[in-house]
Amino acid sequence: MKIDVLTIFPEMYLPLSSGIIGKALEKGLAEVNIVNIRDYSSNKHKKTDDYPFGGGAGMVMTPQPLHDAIQAVDPSRKALRIYLSPKGARLDQEAVERLSKLDRIVLVNGAYEGIDERVIELDIDEELSIGDYVLTSGDLASMVVIDAVMRYIPGVLGSDRSTEEESFSSELLEYPQYTRPMSFMGLDVPEVLVSGNHAEIAKWRLNESIKLTAERRPDLLEKYNNKSNSGSCREDSSAARKK
Repeated sequence: MKIDVLTIFPEMYLPLSSGIIGKALEKGLAEVNIVNIRDYSSNKHKKTDDYPFGGGAGMVMTPQPLHDAIQAVDPSRKALRIYLSPKGARLDQEAVERLSKLDRIVLVNGAYEGIDERVIELDIDEELSIGDYVLTSGDLASMVVIDAVMRYIPGVLGSDRSTEEESFSSELLEYPQYTRPMSFMGLDVPEVLVSGNHAEIAKWRLNESIKLTAERRPDLLEKYNNKSNSGSCREDSSAARKK
């Protein structure tokens, strides 16, 4: 996968060179290309923003540098072009998995009061938000997208089970995790986890996931129950047809 990131703050992406993502980039499992929008400004001072028509506080990013930068990195329009915006659809696990299957993504980052609407109309395929709040720019949101998506690229994590068993992979929050020592400050690891009984461990983990989800995200539990009931209905129908 190749991810082009368009920004006026390229220095913000230095953290991508560390940790799991940094190792994946070193191995060539994915490519992240950081593009400075200012390099495409026709203004002699490399200006990329101006006052909004109609008045109001703040500045708006001008269309020319953004449009030219997008055209430069994706001239044949083969990539999915995403604008990080609080007005976009919420990034969730389903979206992350969908994006991870693509060959190319272009992430466009606004700043200040956002970008000229004509860039969205001309150049953007979809808008994404990481939450119901406003950031000073889209760059932190872009890093969230990159981190979440790259975890699903084969070879980035040590085991594919890491993404299969974590929170949101089945509409449930992940069960509690424990490691050594067995006892810490008076708190012990649940006996079932060291019993060696894998069926009982799986049952305990599922029950804990359901309990946590019910306490913290009942909306997800409802989705899980609906999905489970739907699956049961399909199985019953299949069995009836065989009879």
